[in-house]
Amino acid sequence: MKNFGAYSIQEFCSSGFFDSQSLKAIYALNQTNVPEVGFLDSIEYLKELLEKSYINFCVKNNEEIIGLIVCFIEDADYSSKNYKFFSDNENNFLYIDRVVIKEEYRRKGIANHLYSLIEKLANDLGSPLCCEVNTFPENKPSIEFHKKFGFIDIGKNDFEENSVVYYKKSITP
Repeated sequence: MKNFGAYSIQEFCSSGFFDSQSLKAIYALNQTNVPEVGFLDSIEYLKELLEKSYINFCVKNNEEIIGLIVCFIEDADYSSKNYKFFSDNENNFLYIDRVVIKEEYRRKGIANHLYSLIEKLANDLGSPLCCEVNTFPENKPSIEFHKKFGFIDIGKNDFEENSVVYYKKSITP
């Protein structure tokens, strides 16, 4: 666990959250932030997603979960259309599937700390960081954040319900 004054960031896996309110809190946080992040059909689906993921971090203010990030690597058993884009175009990668910061805690540097942790992990793996961001409906704060953090646009896709831009940040040797 890393402490940043008012909040802490800790790695978590789904099994440690099965018998607690934390999984419900993570599910509620995700659902409150749709369409910026993908809708989850159920808490059961969230459990499956976390079991298939490579690494996850949650952000806590005291005991309240105020943020999360869920990441996958190549060759995961994950059927996301956006994940498939990177699987088809990259040999190895660390894919940020979803990142959420509770609204009242945004613009306080929390996402910067999460991304710094993930970037270090990507460097350790020798893998680029990859993600997508909605362009319709437009998630302008996320687009600006990713550009500022050094991600480059490597593709776009229009789906029936939304459109996305695919971003990649190469590792530093």
